[in-house]
Amino acid sequence: MIAVTVFPLCLSYYSAMRSIQEACFECVLRPERLFCNLPAEAMKDFDALKSLLPYPSGRTLFREGTRARGIFVLCEGKVKLSVCSQSGERLTLRIAGPGEVLGLSASLCNGPYELTAEIVDNARVAMINRKDLLQFLNDHRETCLQLAQLLSHDLHIAYDRVRAIGLGRGRRRRQSLPVEVRFPTPPAIAQKKARPC
Repeated sequence: MIAVTVFPLCLSYYSAMRSIQEACFECVLRPERLFCNLPAEAMKDFDALKSLLPYPSGRTLFREGTRARGIFVLCEGKVKLSVCSQSGERLTLRIAGPGEVLGLSASLCNGPYELTAEIVDNARVAMINRKDLLQFLNDHRETCLQLAQLLSHDLHIAYDRVRAIGLGRGRRRRQSLPVEVRFPTPPAIAQKKARPC
């Protein structure tokens, strides 16, 4: 005899996820989201390429240092974005919300993911693999500008974080600790090893 445990909360979550529209074009929040607000033809092609999956809280979308396999568009829910320090400590950078595109820079440069993305609240995520993404961008070049805006937005968030960390230290400490930022060349990025976190 096999015992089966049923978790009503999980079942209701997954049945609710199935009842929600599958097409991005039908999403009522679409106009508010930069990447989701693509031209009609591009949105139709994106819908055909994506895999839309529900993820329960606690699942990991991708880990820092692993080879990028594609992008993840967060349709619903929240995702914790974190990095691992040299000493093995995990630092939460921020919480991503609906409409955000995760794993974009790693997918475009064919390198490893720069951070770990873990589901905080039950989520729906649209995933498109790297090969299909590059073909999609080639077919819909107007989308490249929207992706450039997303990357620029991410860069400004990073600048703000560095500024907050740097200005949060005491003046004396800032003067005694030089800040060194190194930008690896693209081949070095592709060969970056995963950290132990």
